[in-house]
Amino acid sequence: MRIGEASRHSGCHIETIRYYEKQDLLPAPQRSANGYREYSAEQVERLRFITRGRELGFSLEEIRSLLKLAVDTALSCAEVDLLARAHLHEINQKIAQLGAMADELQRTITGCSGGDREHCAILQALSNSGNHAVPRKHRVDPHGHSIGSS
Repeated sequence: MRIGEASRHSGCHIETIRYYEKQDLLPAPQRSANGYREYSAEQVERLRFITRGRELGFSLEEIRSLLKLAVDTALSCAEVDLLARAHLHEINQKIAQLGAMADELQRTITGCSGGDREHCAILQALSNSGNHAVPRKHRVDPHGHSIGSS
């Protein structure tokens, strides 16, 4: 099938399909005699896998690792489990960080008296960002090992 049909079947935008090819996440498709890309059902399924992985928030490198693990039948599920657990940990950290940000913003909004701009609590809070710092995300590698903050 051509790229437009592959896009419809996979839910992946045409330009994104080309990008994934350039990133070697998707093997280059065969070309028809007139030069059109021709995608196989297997390639469309791979696009669905990549698209679903992106929807779940996996980075392209994590998806690359998952694709390798999916293809190599000799590997155990333990490596996939480690990668998924590390990603879940990152998601939970993001949720906590977003909660802290929402709390801080709510406190700032609540403190706003609606007066003139010169005494605006929201603008003052943004100017004094060091006084109410939101916790930074602590990163872990796919094996759950600490690799610092971002």
